[in-house]
Amino acid sequence: MTDLMDARADTPAFAPMAQRFRGYLPVVVDVETGGFDCQRHALLEIAAVPIELDAAGRYVPGEVAHAHIAPAPGTEIDPKSLEVTGIKIGHPLRGELPEREGLDAVFIPVRAAVKRHGCQRAILVGHNAHFDLGFLNAAVARVQHKRNPFHPFSVFDTVTLAGLAYGQTVLARAAMAAGLGWDPKEAHSAVYDALQTARLFCAIANAWPLPTAGNAGAAAEPADGAA
Repeated sequence: MTDLMDARADTPAFAPMAQRFRGYLPVVVDVETGGFDCQRHALLEIAAVPIELDAAGRYVPGEVAHAHIAPAPGTEIDPKSLEVTGIKIGHPLRGELPEREGLDAVFIPVRAAVKRHGCQRAILVGHNAHFDLGFLNAAVARVQHKRNPFHPFSVFDTVTLAGLAYGQTVLARAAMAAGLGWDPKEAHSAVYDALQTARLFCAIANAWPLPTAGNAGAAAEPADGAA
């Protein structure tokens, strides 16, 4: 009996990540681009923030993976988009990577986080998430990347979550409503926007009762691309 009680004491009261979202690991992604058309405009910057669990089982932003990306051959850049982002294409301090290397700079740590949590694959979390997923998928197709860790079409969108939780759909206003603050001078940087989106996702998700080890959803689903 003592051994059984000790074993139960060693068992975490909260469910591991692999049991919370059908075996998917939420990873916040933000992209900066050369326009709005993912098939035509260039991917210029990408940042990803895996969602982790703290010692109490609450959601917290993980470590940021980030890359500045050189415009892929054949893609276009709308000058108006650069006015918004402030990106200076070709600037030596940007440290631009070719598109495939830029994707690898994000995909490798994301795959490591998926493995660490025992998850099947990553699911993209974004503010207007299908915009980010569209540019991600277009870049994957251009370089014919075979090890994309993200689900090809399912997402978690913080626009919907923030609209429900705070009545706000603009990222800056939602962040302020959640008590996270907002620095307009840092906005439109993939790293800053991804981190703020990750904090927003965690603030909303942590407001719900945390799943316990005995009351969690199914773990991994078959890797067949189905939702």
